[in-house]
Amino acid sequence: MSSNNQEFIPDIEALTDQFQKLNKRKIESERDLVNAEKNLNELKQQAQDEYGTDQLDELKEKLKQIKAENERKRAEYHQTLEKIEADLAKIETEHHATDAS
Repeated sequence: MSSNNQEFIPDIEALTDQFQKLNKRKIESERDLVNAEKNLNELKQQAQDEYGTDQLDELKEKLKQIKAENERKRAEYHQTLEKIEADLAKIETEHHATDAS
């Protein structure tokens, strides 16, 4: 007689099917790993070519520097536009003053 505590053991077909599914997942995972490593190496090479390093901390620092430089340039551009606008307003005021004379 069988006991209620006895664990169910699948038949050989079910085990074979389970093995094949797991083996397929293993093969897909290995392929994905190879592709991910290839992609990582390509990105590292691109970072090395463009920024002179592929080290994450150095790239973060370079990004911080680039952002600071962009902010400085944006502020300069804003000041230039403000000056142009003020100069145009001055010219318009002078032009209207000469028209009124």
